[in-house]
Amino acid sequence: MRSTSSTILAALLAASLFSGCNKEKAPATAPTTTTTTSAEPTPDTVVATFGDGQKITFGELNDRIKEPLANLEKQKYQLRKQGIEGFVVEKLVQAEAKKRNLTEEQLIKAEVDDKIPQPPEEELKKMYEEAKDRLPPGTTYEQVKPQIVDFLSGSKKQERAREFFNELKKTANVQITLPEPPKPPVERKQVAATGAAKGPDSAPITIVEFSDFQCPFCSRANETVDQVLKAYPDKIRLVFRHFPLEFHQQAPKASEASLCAQDQGKFWEMHDKLFANQKALEVPALKGYAKELGLDTGKFDKCLDSGEKGSIVQTDLADGKKAGVNGTPAFFINGILISGAQPFDEFKSVIDAELQPKK
Repeated sequence: MRSTSSTILAALLAASLFSGCNKEKAPATAPTTTTTTSAEPTPDTVVATFGDGQKITFGELNDRIKEPLANLEKQKYQLRKQGIEGFVVEKLVQAEAKKRNLTEEQLIKAEVDDKIPQPPEEELKKMYEEAKDRLPPGTTYEQVKPQIVDFLSGSKKQERAREFFNELKKTANVQITLPEPPKPPVERKQVAATGAAKGPDSAPITIVEFSDFQCPFCSRANETVDQVLKAYPDKIRLVFRHFPLEFHQQAPKASEASLCAQDQGKFWEMHDKLFANQKALEVPALKGYAKELGLDTGKFDKCLDSGEKGSIVQTDLADGKKAGVNGTPAFFINGILISGAQPFDEFKSVIDAELQPKK
């Protein structure tokens, strides 16, 4: 019988799908039957005819949709790789627990939970005070203290779990030998690097990110982006552009709020605040965040209520669509597209190739 804690952690850290927000979502459940795919037609196989003998071949079709096909192969590879990593982690946790004569739950508690100290009381109370206005009337500190503790320690527990799993994999000399699909020819898109930015203007790598403050995959990608910036100090300039999806009704105004904060020099602070509070992006909440960040609330409220930043958001949206963005997050690394909340290794592969001396 599988241990609940190890299965959850393995799934969370290794076997979860890296993806993005877009209109076309996969069904919640899929059939469990295994199907056998037939061999693909040869390139000269006719797959459509029309008019006076005109035809379309399988090769012509593939050439027309080569980019989404390449992305599909990449997604299949990533799914398999993440599945392998999750499977390996689960087996290693089971073996380590048996070696120490512990249950898997006891092992995870000893190596993860017990190694993360509870946040100090003053930090817990500070978060409560910041969020009090958005809580149901009469909600006391003691009532929400457990949730605040979970929120503040959750990311640290994930980080420690990742470290522990990496220690187990290093000790076991884990090697993933799954063959990668062939990489398609590099295609660069022309994308203007205009917007809030961090990193030197002279950096050899420019990453233009199209994102949506209401998209959970965009929030997930933030950790990877931070990891990328730390791994390549002074070599990357990150530019943030807005791509609120039509089914995220609060995203456009959230984008405007970040731009209003940018006028007061606090774009990235508002950026982090919005992603940390994705379930509370109504206009009153946005104004509350401005107050928490110490902004001039009079100027901020006037900017947000006027809708004056809406045109910038719409320009970003149009430029993203023109470059081929159809979901979020989307990243252009020196014009090379990475779509979705991809793992660090995907970014590293492109960045390292871009940093190689040009022949």
